Amino acid sequence: MNQIAKDWKDYEVIDTGNKEKLERWNHIILRRPDPVCIWPIEDEKAWKKADAIYHRSNKGGGYWEYKKECKEFWTIAYKGLRFKISPTGFKHTGLFPEQAANWDFIMHTIQQSQRKDVRILNLFAYTGGATMAAAHAGAQEVVHVDASKGMVQWAKENMELSHLEDHKIRFIVEDCLKFVKREQRRGRKYDGIIMDPPSYGRGPKKELWKLEDNLFELIDECQKLLSDDALFFLISCYTTGFSCSTLQETLQRTIQKTHGGTIETGENLLPVSHNDSVLPCGIFGRWTK
Repeated sequence: MNQIAKDWKDYEVIDTGNKEKLERWNHIILRRPDPVCIWPIEDEKAWKKADAIYHRSNKGGGYWEYKKECKEFWTIAYKGLRFKISPTGFKHTGLFPEQAANWDFIMHTIQQSQRKDVRILNLFAYTGGATMAAAHAGAQEVVHVDASKGMVQWAKENMELSHLEDHKIRFIVEDCLKFVKREQRRGRKYDGIIMDPPSYGRGPKKELWKLEDNLFELIDECQKLLSDDALFFLISCYTTGFSCSTLQETLQRTIQKTHGGTIETGENLLPVSHNDSVLPCGIFGRWTK
């Protein structure tokens, strides 16, 4: 089951090709690398309108070439939420728009439950798109965990931009697996768990994370935090070579084995305006009761 984030107004994939994508972020047009776009560009005209182009470096990372003067940051909106956008040195902008389909799922599931006591845990939470979606939908508490202090600060800015300061959001800078095990010892339970783990990374104390080595353990430990009447477990994955079938098998052997329920997996997609095609943006897996 694939899902397309098709309800954006402030964001648009204009065109793709030559391992790049051309995007509109509100009023700013960016040209960024994307290795999945292996097909040729069909129409060069639109690409010349880019306000900024990201160039990769042979030594890692890269830099932005600005064709027009751009602000250091600006904002975009999605269904009552607002996010800070700022081009970074590693081509990213602080938001993954394809995740909007997951935000819709989170908001719908929480609202449909009609519960006032929903507690959500968001791991590898980045700048907090899913955190804000859960809080906006009425979650009683959202616990936002990320190893990067800078990303957690960015998430706090998104909370303020979305006017969610009066909601209970706990921001924690921590290694995710260590935090999960500590929550087990505390006897804490959650009604929804969200995670977007990287392929590779390090925690605040240089803890090594490798998806293929650590993901099964993390999911297995996380399922121990699900409450008896939990609503969902949601994972996104961008690691090359990790298939939907791998994710399905992992969720079946951990969460479904213990809690029953239903598992769905598929691709996250974004619509492309130029030729009504779609851009693949990683995969997702979710468990629901």
